[in-house]
Amino acid sequence: MDQRFSSDVEAVQQLVSSYKKLRNEIGKVIVGQDEVVRDVLISIFSKGHCLLVGVPGLAKTLLVNTISQVLGLSFSRIQFTPDLMPSDITGIEILDENRQFKFIKGPVFANIILADEINRTPPKTQAALLEAMQERSVTVSGKRYALDNPFFVLATQNPIEQEGTYPLPEAQLDRFMFNVFLDYPSFEEEVMVVKNTTGEKTGTAEKVLDEKEIISFQNLIRKIPVPDNVLNYAVGLTAKTRPGASNKTSVVNDYIAWGAGPRASQFLVIGAKCHAAINGKFSPDIEDVKTVAVPILRHRLVRNYKAEADSVPIEKIIAELL
Repeated sequence: MDQRFSSDVEAVQQLVSSYKKLRNEIGKVIVGQDEVVRDVLISIFSKGHCLLVGVPGLAKTLLVNTISQVLGLSFSRIQFTPDLMPSDITGIEILDENRQFKFIKGPVFANIILADEINRTPPKTQAALLEAMQERSVTVSGKRYALDNPFFVLATQNPIEQEGTYPLPEAQLDRFMFNVFLDYPSFEEEVMVVKNTTGEKTGTAEKVLDEKEIISFQNLIRKIPVPDNVLNYAVGLTAKTRPGASNKTSVVNDYIAWGAGPRASQFLVIGAKCHAAINGKFSPDIEDVKTVAVPILRHRLVRNYKAEADSVPIEKIIAELL
């Protein structure tokens, strides 16, 4: 066997083992939310970011904090409010005792950032974080400062209260790899949550990975080969979401005003590669693309007035495309 191929096989097996350990440790603190945990971990290993949509009290902050613990990464939480300024995120220059300008790093200088209720702050402040997501750096007073590596942003939105919010523009939404919905736990899960959190002892998660191992797994995902038929399926799926495209479907023509861009195709492929790897496969297939398609396409398709009038959810449109 080729030595390089053999090392890649061992690396995939190591990723599978580490992923199972991560799920076990996270499960000590987080009850249920299996798909949410899977998607967040796929985002991290794919060098992507997550937009998490759910009502208050569903353990979004606890989830991110727990994941940062098991990954051995630094964690920073930013509460977005209408008066939050860009410098409150990136940092600011001050004059020190020697009358020299000194840069004080903001909370964005961490491995994992929880941007809580990102739609509660004006676009200027939103852009400060979104620039960091895209460029992996911030610019203050003309100087560029590189952010920590790995770097992952999980932004949250409250879907039920839109008074006084600033919805993210489509171009900014496109920078998130996944748009993940958190639903209420089942009755059994909620009983377990209450039981685990109201007693004398609470669950604690142990560190499983470190920064170097995470970066090596991120590089491994990039090296995984993709068959041409899977690549063509991912790109074709994205193209089908665009009204006016040659391979469009009737549901797109009827209900979609604007389709997904090329970044969706990129995320479909990298997400399928990561989903395949964590399940022990050395190359993705079409089923891997389908598994990650809904959270990738959900925030990239814009419904038209007819879809809203007919109350057609975006998930139903994506299901028909699949």
